Amino acid sequence: MGRGFLFLLLVIALPAAAQIYKYTDANGNTVYSDHSPDGVQAQTVDLPPLNSVEPQAPSTPTPNTDSSQPPRNVYEVLELGGLPTEEALRANNGTFTVNVQIKPRLQPPHQLRLVLDDQPYGQPSNVPILQLVNVDRGEHRLAVQVLNGEAILQQSPAVVFTVQRVHKP
Repeated sequence: MGRGFLFLLLVIALPAAAQIYKYTDANGNTVYSDHSPDGVQAQTVDLPPLNSVEPQAPSTPTPNTDSSQPPRNVYEVLELGGLPTEEALRANNGTFTVNVQIKPRLQPPHQLRLVLDDQPYGQPSNVPILQLVNVDRGEHRLAVQVLNGEAILQQSPAVVFTVQRVHKP
């Protein structure tokens, strides 16, 4: 059965590889055929090759062997806003919000996470307004990271600020 089927496919495919002829019939019509008619002057037609696409091997990214080159930033603007740098931030209970300025907009599935005094702070979020709660008085460093899952894609420059908490007896 298998050999018979293969032979049948070959017989069907042979006309596809046959020569094409062009001639003019008795009524003056141009005719194309796979065989040359008897007694009629026919020209062979050379057809251009069929369109084809050669398969290409999938490209693999080359590893970055130069460790001195920083990774390309995904976001052209990533910085914190809403923090005073010249004077103390007055937050009696140590609770305040900061704004994240990011361009272009945060792309899914990326999330934002604060880094307070070089330690991750709070849960990642996709909202560019983040809240800090019960931050101790004194000087602090704050930055924001863009995460893709657990991977850090980018981090803003750290902002140094001072929290002032008034203690009432």
